[in-house]
Amino acid sequence: MKSKAILLALSALATVTYSCKKLDVPVESQFVESNFPKTISDYNASVGAMYSNLSSQFAVPYWRMQTMSTDEAIIPARDGNFDDGGQYRQLHYHTWTPDHPNVLTIWQWAYSGIQTCNRLLNVTSAFNFSDQEKANRLAEIRAMRALYYYFLMDLYGNVPLITDYPAPASPATKPRAEVYKFIESELTGITGKLPAKTNNAATNTQQYGRPTKGMVYALLAKLYLNSEVYVGTTRYPDVVRMADSVQANTNYALDTRYRDIFLPNNGPQIRETIFAVPYDQQIPGNQFTRFGFFYYLTQAYGFNVNLSIAMSTTPEFYARFNLPGDFRTTTWLAGPQYAPDGNGGFTTTPVYYPNSTTQININPVLTLVPPKPMDLGNTQASQASGARSIKYYPDPTIIQGTRLNGNDVPLLRLADVLLMKAEAILRGATATSVNGELQTPLVLVNKIRARAGAQQAISITLSGMLDERARELSWEAWRRNDLIRFGQFETEYPLPNDVLKMDKSEFRRLYPVPTIELRLNSNLVQNKGY
Repeated sequence: MKSKAILLALSALATVTYSCKKLDVPVESQFVESNFPKTISDYNASVGAMYSNLSSQFAVPYWRMQTMSTDEAIIPARDGNFDDGGQYRQLHYHTWTPDHPNVLTIWQWAYSGIQTCNRLLNVTSAFNFSDQEKANRLAEIRAMRALYYYFLMDLYGNVPLITDYPAPASPATKPRAEVYKFIESELTGITGKLPAKTNNAATNTQQYGRPTKGMVYALLAKLYLNSEVYVGTTRYPDVVRMADSVQANTNYALDTRYRDIFLPNNGPQIRETIFAVPYDQQIPGNQFTRFGFFYYLTQAYGFNVNLSIAMSTTPEFYARFNLPGDFRTTTWLAGPQYAPDGNGGFTTTPVYYPNSTTQININPVLTLVPPKPMDLGNTQASQASGARSIKYYPDPTIIQGTRLNGNDVPLLRLADVLLMKAEAILRGATATSVNGELQTPLVLVNKIRARAGAQQAISITLSGMLDERARELSWEAWRRNDLIRFGQFETEYPLPNDVLKMDKSEFRRLYPVPTIELRLNSNLVQNKGY
């Protein structure tokens, strides 16, 4: 259906079994001597496993850990519905424990990806390739392993560093600084062996969703921007250096229309996407429409499936979408509802509740109804509480049985790189020129605003950068990362009638090592506070 089909086909060809509970259970290869890979096609089939693993959990549990622990997304109960054992309010109030389901799922998911990469490094080393070809293929796998380690280091801090396959029986916890150094060393060591984005559509389709030079530069920029959080030292000039390395490839550019980046048919034709997690309706994971839409609008959007009304944003986060002319405001369903135009915008035709002349009106305010915790009640009015994101525009071909979106999820894109550069300069780095243009923070921010049609800024401060990132990068799984860096992860936004309080302990900036992993491996060390 989409030009990302090549990567999805690779994922479908690969099969992998991984441990549900332990780091030392080998990932079983589907290869034996009789069918051992020898060609590029064999290689492509084998590496699909590390990509299918990535998509399997990225857009639900990983996304929830990065987003629902912030003001950006919330799943309140509605007369007890959608409480699911309290796991969502635990994220909202920072009261998760080492037994939280997402804490365990993402730990195992990341190490499954790492073990898959370690296995593939062994397998690929035996391929009958030229030395240069083999080095290039190994670089792809190492880049993916570094990405998985970045996820782990960002979420859990001190984690085992496993590079051998099979893994040691009981790998020990390593300091966050050592994991940081490993990620940096791996990424800087492979840059010259990875392909660059081109102006050739066929080539970009083959590279889509796979590591490139731009992906490494952007991930290093992210690593350096958060360096003070991760290891206690600032590296803002390096952020600028990596951002300039991305921009040196003029095949990256801001797309003219913001909505195109997130439509169901997004893919390698999007010029600013640096690295994306591809999805279609057969690849589990992207369920933003399923969890965050408003089901009374399904027919107006051209599909008829059972969807949730659960997930929304908080009033405080939605209030940041306040710039005149900003198209990004229309990525939220709030206020009186009108029929969509099918391409990311709206008509002037009102949408009514079924068998009614009452126009649907979504209220951004979330007013809780005690005594049930974080509960809105389940009246028609409370169902319509909370602004909903349609940034990943609802896919009209969504399938009843799966309720999956076909929208790819960008993980790294040029707009983020420009905002990282602007922030690094505001934090003390020196502005640099690109193509003869001195890129001050104000220039960079206004590039982002101009593309969205938003009113231009006349000045920009460091505190304002957090709001700029919120408007541009909502629903892209960077909010927790940003709030921690800005020292605002513990900021509380009480909901009306709230009977619960946030745990503002700073140790919550890291998630705990899952209980079951501690029981299975005595060499693991629990994070402080847990």
